[in-house]
Amino acid sequence: MSKLIKLIFIFNIFLISEIDAQEQDFSIWLNTFKTKAIKSGISKKVVEDVMSDAKFLPKVIEYDRYQPEFYENTFTYIKKRTSKKKVYDGLKLYKKEKNIIDKIENEYGVEKELLLALMGIETNFGKYLGKMDIVSSLATLSFDKRRSQFFTEELLILLRLVDKKIINKDILYGSWAGAFGNFQFMPRTIRNYAIDYNDNETIELKETEDSFASAANYLKRIGWKKNQPCFYKIDLERNIPKKYLNSSARNIKNKKKSIFFSKYIKNFENLKISKNISAAIIIPDKDIIPGSENFSPAYIIFDNYEKILNWNRSLRFALAVCTLKENFRNEI
Repeated sequence: MSKLIKLIFIFNIFLISEIDAQEQDFSIWLNTFKTKAIKSGISKKVVEDVMSDAKFLPKVIEYDRYQPEFYENTFTYIKKRTSKKKVYDGLKLYKKEKNIIDKIENEYGVEKELLLALMGIETNFGKYLGKMDIVSSLATLSFDKRRSQFFTEELLILLRLVDKKIINKDILYGSWAGAFGNFQFMPRTIRNYAIDYNDNETIELKETEDSFASAANYLKRIGWKKNQPCFYKIDLERNIPKKYLNSSARNIKNKKKSIFFSKYIKNFENLKISKNISAAIIIPDKDIIPGSENFSPAYIIFDNYEKILNWNRSLRFALAVCTLKENFRNEI
């Protein structure tokens, strides 16, 4: 047996042993979680019914560690998600559902272009809703140490939604991260913002009416301002203090009135920005792309941009959504 074959053999044995150990530990965790869920007030029947088939999914951990937001540069990330094909598909959906989408826009004060952009990037207009078992996905991420507290709470919320008959446990298939429907709502988003828009006593997040209305309701309630800007691409002067350069989506710091940044932005006058609007500067590639510059690409962002960060804590995601929104605005 060659050395290479021996190494592959040893690696496979190690991998199998590691997965077996994880599955054993997961089984212990699952029993502990069930007890916790029941003690929190969720009925034992629902806990047993929903969690009885929960499995540890190694692929979910792999997806979690290798998200596009963590390795693609900004130019590549945005280009992939705002193509002419994406705009064409969105316009096709809009023409088909124009009456209901226009009605929802008028009722909630959230631009149809934004709703189309979010749906287009999240699920390619409902074509890729995800086929993962959401319960197992959430259980796996809850068992994992990286964001255990967050996903444990999401799983508990999901069980409560099933317990209250707001969600049918038999349709719980979606993304690897536990998101569901046309706009990829997490359980707490369903609990807080999803609505039965057509009053048929069921929240159907894979259907146009409920999903678009729920997304619009979410955006309205978190403070989205219609017809206000998201961001502008800027050319920075090299003398801007580093404290004004945000590279993390978790906490945008040092926000100022936009006029404050005018001395640091070469193309400020060309942007026609309101001088008193609250703004910040982001450099999305800095902490992710090896060798990236401090000053490029750079963007001046506003309150609406930060509302998109509530949806997905990724600087690139929010840039892509707002870019696609503008692409739609130029076509509709």
